[in-house]
Amino acid sequence: MKYLDEFRQKDLAVKLAGAIAREAGSGRDYRFMEFCGGHTHAIFRYGIQDLMPANVQFIHGPGCPVCVLPASRISGAIQLAAEHGVILCSYADMLRVPAGGTSLLKAKAVGADIRMVYSTQDALKIARQNPQRPVVFFAIGFETTTPPTAVALKLAREEGLANFSVYCNHVLTPAAMRHLLGTPGNARPPALDGFLGPSHVSTVIGSKPYEFVPQEYAKPVVIAGFEPLDVMQSTLMLLRQINQGRCEVENEYTRAVSRDGNLKAQALTAEVFALRDGFEWRGLGRVPESALRIGPAYAEFDAEFRFSLREEPGGDVKGCECPAILRGEKRPTDCKLFGTVCTPESPMGSCMVSSEGACAAYWSYGRFRRA
Repeated sequence: MKYLDEFRQKDLAVKLAGAIAREAGSGRDYRFMEFCGGHTHAIFRYGIQDLMPANVQFIHGPGCPVCVLPASRISGAIQLAAEHGVILCSYADMLRVPAGGTSLLKAKAVGADIRMVYSTQDALKIARQNPQRPVVFFAIGFETTTPPTAVALKLAREEGLANFSVYCNHVLTPAAMRHLLGTPGNARPPALDGFLGPSHVSTVIGSKPYEFVPQEYAKPVVIAGFEPLDVMQSTLMLLRQINQGRCEVENEYTRAVSRDGNLKAQALTAEVFALRDGFEWRGLGRVPESALRIGPAYAEFDAEFRFSLREEPGGDVKGCECPAILRGEKRPTDCKLFGTVCTPESPMGSCMVSSEGACAAYWSYGRFRRA
């Protein structure tokens, strides 16, 4: 299968593992953050960490859009369904994320009209079928999922779907990377030597938006694909940059990512959305200019203002380490809840719920051993 089987070849993996071991034989440690949850799952699914020398460590980052959405925003979605009588359309993962002792699934169980959808087009279809009911799409995700939401808003305006609106929670990857690194010259823990840059996000925004990382923070970035050989080759590229004294953005995922990205998708996003001054991320706190809101031209479709939502703080389950995991400070096995009271059947935190979460990766691929 083109672009799949050729990136899973055992003999090439063995050769790459040898090259990585030789490159890492410098007597120092290397700490690379795989920002994207898809990379975390690839690392454990294919046993990539087991092929690394002991001094090459992968640090899990906040690259899971379900995981980083704070409980207060989920509480806002519950408020829409429970108090305003809307049909709330949500992706499946969001239904089970705990928020202040409840969840969207629990709200649905007591009568809220909450429906699982697979796409923005599903939400539009529900709005067309229920013209007398307000329908709200619970929009989440990084830059990858933002263009489909923009398309839905444009279609709603063209069709005159006055009962349709969007609760916008789209967040931006480069701003989170900057926040993790802190101000130049005053880096925050954990100390990182480089990044495996996101794949899907980068198909939209390109590699250019990450250039501030080497320029301002002297950390290399390699845009990495999701297949095992992609991740291993990208790790080798990071090692070589560091050992050669280079620091730049490199693109391993050239079959899908360019420097400038998808200009049409970027233009669509700019037409429909505007930049928020700041936004709350689970684990990171309020991150400046890290999220989008619906722009003035589409303000009539903004559920946040149409229904005058109030901000309600929502706490995480006591003892849940998801915030620290998303900052790269802890691993799932550092959490006492992991694998005991917190399992995929009864998740205590977003990192266990989401298909891209670090806790879900550890559970799915048998990484139960505690440090």
